[in-house]
Amino acid sequence: MSKKNGYWVSAADIMSAMMIVFLFISVAFLAEIQDQQQVTNGLVQGYAETKGNINKALHQEFDKDLGRWGATLDDENMSISFEDPDVLFAPGSAELSPRFQEILNDFLPRYIELLTRPEYRDSIQEVRIEGHTSSEWHGELGTDNSYFNNMDLSQQRTRTVLQYMLTQFPLNPDNKAWMMKKITANGLSFSQRKYTSDGQEDMQRSRRVEFRIRTNAEEKMEQLKENYDKNH
Repeated sequence: MSKKNGYWVSAADIMSAMMIVFLFISVAFLAEIQDQQQVTNGLVQGYAETKGNINKALHQEFDKDLGRWGATLDDENMSISFEDPDVLFAPGSAELSPRFQEILNDFLPRYIELLTRPEYRDSIQEVRIEGHTSSEWHGELGTDNSYFNNMDLSQQRTRTVLQYMLTQFPLNPDNKAWMMKKITANGLSFSQRKYTSDGQEDMQRSRRVEFRIRTNAEEKMEQLKENYDKNH
């Protein structure tokens, strides 16, 4: 026992008071965790809904055209991939073929209109134009020389597509400013090759141009983590 202000305080009383304090701390901590989990769940749900809505819009707009363009639509990556290299560029060239220009003239205005809709534009972090090649370069396969030459070529090609996108179609100043902030050109050489069912490199399908949408869900999750780390 201890004596305080003329009263004896038992060890049991002290332990009870400590347990109450601990209980309050635990409740507050659990409430904070629950709030954090609710925010996280909301972000995950919002990401899934946004991704589903964008994919639905892409399918509604382009499904009927993909076959004649030699293109595919990947829901997981929210990407449209043009996979017929014979109509994209001449071998070793970054100049758009006449056929690819025709395709882009049909595709890009509709794609731009979809991206800049009010219900999507604030959720889009980046639109990546990706250039992919096979590992071949003048007979060489998968060498350093092949990799870096194809890196340079794929970057030139995506830059050409981006320049065409920003200069060949009437754009209001607000949409053009948004596009210049969000759309990037990315040459990836043969870092993401396609393969056949028996594990061999598919040279044709590896040579492609992709338009890939990334939402800002990843950025929001990172901000949430940073805020949590600062407070703990």
